[in-house]
Amino acid sequence: MEFLDVQHNTALVIASIVVALVAGFTGLTLSKDLSTKSVARRKVSIAMSAIALGGGIWSMHFVAMLGIQMPILFFYDAAITLASALLAILIVGTALLLLHFRERTPFTLSAAGALVGCGILAMHYVGMAGLQLCRAVYTPLGILLAVVSAVGLCIAAFWIAYGRRTNRNILLGTLCFGSAVSAVHFAAMAGTNFVALPTLHEFGPVMSNETLAMGVILSSFVIFGAFLWMGVTFFAPTAGEAAQQPIAAQDSKASPPVPAPTLATVRIPCEHNGVTKLIDPAQVAFVQAEGHYTNVFTKDAKHFCGWPITEAITRLEASGLIRTHRSYLVNPAQVNDFERLKDTGVCRFAAPHLPPVPVSRSHLKGVRDVLGI
Repeated sequence: MEFLDVQHNTALVIASIVVALVAGFTGLTLSKDLSTKSVARRKVSIAMSAIALGGGIWSMHFVAMLGIQMPILFFYDAAITLASALLAILIVGTALLLLHFRERTPFTLSAAGALVGCGILAMHYVGMAGLQLCRAVYTPLGILLAVVSAVGLCIAAFWIAYGRRTNRNILLGTLCFGSAVSAVHFAAMAGTNFVALPTLHEFGPVMSNETLAMGVILSSFVIFGAFLWMGVTFFAPTAGEAAQQPIAAQDSKASPPVPAPTLATVRIPCEHNGVTKLIDPAQVAFVQAEGHYTNVFTKDAKHFCGWPITEAITRLEASGLIRTHRSYLVNPAQVNDFERLKDTGVCRFAAPHLPPVPVSRSHLKGVRDVLGI
């Protein structure tokens, strides 16, 4: 078996790495602060993030592939090439849904990172299967390096970017994601040889490098446009940060700010048989996460609420409810007794039908301080 001599265009190699970094920044920034948004807006933002990240994986790969120079003419199968892009977007979207609609635990972060790593690998090898008039021959070492770099760096990217959703962490996560995409491609290519084939094995229409270049230019234009859009507002303070700015920093000549709504206007919408009942937070004993939704417990009954636990936290902490656990909010005025269990605890209520609520180690001190224990 005679292998073909392969060269790489340095400028396109550098361009492919830039595309990966830009896509990583855009995708991770688009999914920032989603806990404060409605479910519909979160889904739209996740879809856009998936397109940015998945499309960036695809664009990086084929920008680098455009830089490959071989002594033969070769083409790409359009159907397989398109399938590789859609596969990357779908897998990345699944990982983002896991992060934003499930409890964000160390396992969830690792699973999402591993899933994106698998998406990068799937996109790479499916995309390579679309080559016509030549065939890629892989080495075990090249595949092993690609797998380890993809999964390891993607897990690191999600642990960093989602550990704390700060600008610094998003930038560090971007570097990890860009490195993962680039490392998969170049580690795999370092262990890949090519042999010429005499005939086409078409699954779909065949396209040349020139046609592929048009698709890559279009996808890169969209990604860079989104990058500029997100970059303009990246360092702007969020609503929470703006609220913490000292009043002295405001323009003394400006109109006085509109007063914030009073706590009495905060009501919890609970649904039953098509009717939405608005419950005063003062009547609530505790709120419990239930998948994408929450259960609201009062002294009389258990109610269903369409808010996810993240939205309940955002809306109800100002009303005096406190977090005792990643899945629970408790009204301290309703707590009847507290029991310390080594480095955790339990809150109990006077109503006999109300179950006890766990207090995790990370929230133990805050709960004890609020209860005056």
